[in-house]
Amino acid sequence: MPSSSASTTDATKSASGGVQSLERAFDLLERMADAGGEVGLSELSASSGLPLPTIHRLMRTLVACGYVRQQANRRYALGPRLIRLGESASRLLGTWARPYLARLVEETGETANMALLDGDEIVYVAQVPSKHSMRMFTEVGRRVLPHSTGVGKALLAHTSAEEVRALLSRTGMPAATEKTITTPDGFLDALELVRRVGYAVDDNEQEIGVRCLAVPVPNSPTAAAISISGPAGRVTEEATQRIVPVLQEVARDLSEALANTAQAQPHA
Repeated sequence: MPSSSASTTDATKSASGGVQSLERAFDLLERMADAGGEVGLSELSASSGLPLPTIHRLMRTLVACGYVRQQANRRYALGPRLIRLGESASRLLGTWARPYLARLVEETGETANMALLDGDEIVYVAQVPSKHSMRMFTEVGRRVLPHSTGVGKALLAHTSAEEVRALLSRTGMPAATEKTITTPDGFLDALELVRRVGYAVDDNEQEIGVRCLAVPVPNSPTAAAISISGPAGRVTEEATQRIVPVLQEVARDLSEALANTAQAQPHA
């Protein structure tokens, strides 16, 4: 039986060979996330270039599925069903990263970690421990504040100063040790250093006696960073010069693997 004109439009194939309406729906969800999780239809139309009737039809479907909810003020917000998807995706991301973290351990000798920025906090999603008897452990699922960690600096290095200050005002900057950065200006200076040298350092800032080196995973589907951590007596300035290129190379390789995973989906 011939399809109606509306359903034909929704099932139109995109230039990539996918279903155009699906691509548009996911694009709108990402635009909502970029806008802080709540937007109006006119804002979505302006940013996406799609006509209001198309956006309204897509949002109505997303609301019916629970992925978006309509607020009392008529604006739209990301819905609770996305939380389950995000949690599962985070676990998978950690699983995919484990072989790369294992490579870091082999090449650096230190514990390797992967962390994501989840709201205002850092959450560790994967770890491969060092083979040394003296080694660092960070429980997978542990949450910490960004200002006292190398991965936090790596993840926020390219965030605007205004957004960083807003985050810090929400979380506060409690001192984990006497070396923790506790002022917004001091943290912004640290982020400038990360941008200049290409990696972040936690120098006894989260735990005395522990140094961590971290880099972001470029073009990751969600903001992610990898790091190594070890005793300050091993992760010295001299060791840093050897370890950082390895970290950067592994981050690039992990980025490529994640991109290839996304591109390798079977076509219908």
